[in-house]
Formats: sequence, structure tokens, C-alpha cells
Amino acid sequence: MLTKRQNLLETIKGGNPDRFVNQYEFLGFIFGDPIQMRGPRLMPGGEDIVDAWGVTLRWPSHVPGPFPVHDEDRKVVKDIRKWEQAVKAPSLDVPEEEWAGFAERAAAIDRSEQFAAIMGAPGIFEQLHYLMGMDDTLINFYEEPEAMHELIDYITEYKIEYARLLIKYAKPDALFHHDDWGSHINSFLSPAMFEEFIVPAYKKLYGFYRENGVELIVHHSDSYAANLVPFMIEMGIDIWQGVVSTNNIPELIEKYGGKISFMGGIDNGKVDVPDWTPELIREHVEKVCRECGKLYFIPNTTMGGPESTFPGVYETVSKEIDRMSKIMFR
Repeated sequence: MLTKRQNLLETIKGGNPDRFVNQYEFLGFIFGDPIQMRGPRLMPGGEDIVDAWGVTLRWPSHVPGPFPVHDEDRKVVKDIRKWEQAVKAPSLDVPEEEWAGFAERAAAIDRSEQFAAIMGAPGIFEQLHYLMGMDDTLINFYEEPEAMHELIDYITEYKIEYARLLIKYAKPDALFHHDDWGSHINSFLSPAMFEEFIVPAYKKLYGFYRENGVELIVHHSDSYAANLVPFMIEMGIDIWQGVVSTNNIPELIEKYGGKISFMGGIDNGKVDVPDWTPELIREHVEKVCRECGKLYFIPNTTMGGPESTFPGVYETVSKEIDRMSKIMFR
């Protein structure tokens, strides 16, 4: 029997996996770096917090994750032409001894079984709309492209310096990075605009990780982004996680399998619901496994982590994936 790591590699390289990769099983997450742990913690149903960028965040109960609050008083960037006066990246100055626990957690992961993975969030596009709101972000791409390029460069350089520390202390061999690039029906940016503004930044960021020992790059975007897949390949993404069913996943596998793999297909909006049942989950898992096949595909909910909004959903999906492995890998 292959290890979880071996089975993942066989799957994404078009080899001979002996079962479905079961959701996030191949990633050993290293949480709690000292920069991430600074400041107040945002909890579902808890009070709003202000993060280190000055962004107000809110996480209502029974929703998958937090989102920024953007009334006029709480926007960090009110005028993109004056972004340098408004935006100050969080400090990366942390005493050496505060990294000890993080380094120990990284060292404890069995890398013959799993990839040791660090997590990055929010992504570059998300950081833009965290700072100024979605409407202003999209308008500014059109009306103030020079200032947007400058701010993207600033965010990217910060992320690279942050990555330098994570790599030094954790020596990760995988990166799981968030950046939602669309709704369920289309990408937020046209492919041409995405290529101009977003692709160069990620080629630089993901290139840095790759040059410093990271073997596997998994990018989360639980959205429609089929029109952006060629750019994902250009960026160096190995696995697009969060691919929702509106993307026509079998078609993407047929077209791009071998260059990139797809992880998702089980939409949280359909199964991670208050009245979920084992029968509902079984139906969705079986459908996606049969339609997408054994190679270049990882069945998974579209959630951006090994969890669910409603208790029991993630575990039941995993159970059903194991069942389908017994059927399809005889």
C-alpha cells in the first residue's frame, strides 16, 4: 500500500495510485507561526477584530470563514492614489526564540507519509479587497492601474519576506495558499486583466517558494476559474483546490491533466448544510468520483481546509471517498 504522499504523487503525475487521495490527507499542516499568532483571534460568532493590516474582520456563525467589513469609516485604503500613506505591512520582527515551537511542530511531521505544509492567507487579490473593498478594488484595476501595480508589488514583497522566515524555521515541502479568484459563475477579473496584474506577482511568489525547497504548491480558490487554468500552470501551481462543479471538471482533467491537478468537486454549498444526510453526501461523492476518474483529480469538499461548517460533514465525505476507492480501485 502506498503512503499518502506516494499516492498523491502517483495521482498527480498520471501513475498508478492504489486509491483516491482522500481530501487533505497528504498535507501535514504546520500551524501557529509567531507572526500569525499575534493579535486577537477571530472566532465564528465572536466579536469583530482588527488585523495587523488594519482590516476589520467579521465571522458570523454558520458561515465557512471570515470576511472584511467595508463601511466607509473602516476601509483602510479610501484613495488608491494615496495607498502608501494608508497601508503599513505588519512587522516581521520576531525574536528567534519565539520560532522554537513552530520549528518543533514542523520537525514532528513524518515526511515519508505527508508533505509538511505551511498555509498562506489571505492571497494577493484578497489582500487588495480586504484593504479597500471589492467594488473599489475592481474599479481601481481600470481607473488606477499604476497605483494597483505598486500596491500589488508591495504586498508580494511582504509575502516573500514572510516566506523567507517560514522556510528558514519550518523547511516546508508544500505550500497551501488561499486566494479566491471568482464567484461560482465567473472569474472576478478577465483573463487579460488577471494576466497583467496577478500572474507576475504569483510567478514571483511561487517561484521563490519553489527555489527554496517547496516541492508541491496547492492553491485554494473555491470558485469558477476554468478560464484561468493556463495561468495557474504558468504560475507553477500543482493542484487547484476548491474547484467547484460549475467548472466542468472532467473537461478540465481531459484538457490539462498532467500539467495541473484538480481537488474539489464536492461543493460545500450542496453538502455542508444544516440538514445534510449521509445519503446526500454519498450521492455527491459517488457522482464526482465516477465522473472525474482516478488521475489528476482529488475528491474533496471545496472548503479551504480539512473541516466543515456543520459537524460531521467532512468526516462523512472522507468515509464515502474510502468507499469509492474500494469500488473503483479493485
